[in-house]
Amino acid sequence: MPVSLSAVLPIAMLMASNVFMTFAWYGHLKYKSTALALAVVVSWGIAFFEYCLAVPANRIGSEFYTTAQLKTIQEVITLVVFAGFSVLYLKEPLGWNHAVGFAFIIAGAYFIFHKF
Repeated sequence: MPVSLSAVLPIAMLMASNVFMTFAWYGHLKYKSTALALAVVVSWGIAFFEYCLAVPANRIGSEFYTTAQLKTIQEVITLVVFAGFSVLYLKEPLGWNHAVGFAFIIAGAYFIFHKF
């Protein structure tokens, strides 16, 4: 079954939006001495770019995926991006328990996409 570029585009856009979202939500944790108000304003500015990608990704994606499937794609991407961010940027290791938890979420994604 050929994969349509139009079906892949929303996934790529959701991946990019998640990078922005992760930095907006968690990037400031590396700079805890920065004033909280400044962290909020900077995070809000970063989140603007996340929305600029996520909203059209969901609009385009709704032509190919159900809302539940779009949300599931978003959550799986969020886990992958967050895991990389946590290890590479925040230098926080992930343990076996994280892998098990993520595996359960990915197993849930199987049930969302599988036609019974």
